[in-house]
Amino acid sequence: MPRIKKKRVAIRIDMTPLVDVAFLLLTFFMLTTTFKPQEDVQVVYPMSHSEIKLPESNTMLLFVEKNGAIWMGFDTQIMMDRMFGAEFKYKQASPIKKEELGETLMKARIANPKLRTIVKADAAAEYGVIEDIINILEQVKITRFNMVTNFEVNS
Repeated sequence: MPRIKKKRVAIRIDMTPLVDVAFLLLTFFMLTTTFKPQEDVQVVYPMSHSEIKLPESNTMLLFVEKNGAIWMGFDTQIMMDRMFGAEFKYKQASPIKKEELGETLMKARIANPKLRTIVKADAAAEYGVIEDIINILEQVKITRFNMVTNFEVNS
């Protein structure tokens, strides 16, 4: 007598609980992770012999790091609100691309015509980046600006 072959039943594994646990773990780690706080930019200024006082109000600061990154900041909260329509922390500097610098400078001048521009560059920054910033300042008709350096004392 021939044997009756049993029909094979495919094994089904329900993956739903595994996927649920994976997404719960992913969500847990995303919500409990603390991000690395933003570090302050350390800028070493070049030396100079002149001693000119910088204006304390109506100033726009352009910081140039030694790697060529450009940061822009303003001295007042009101100026930041007028330009960008959003709340910024007092004296907060934000990174800016060289391509966007000209347009942003124009907006700043329109928002405050009395705005004084101050360029602070690291001593190790390439001169080409500083030259590009000066050229952009000239293109937007900002011909008076201050370059910040460390004061060199004659011994």
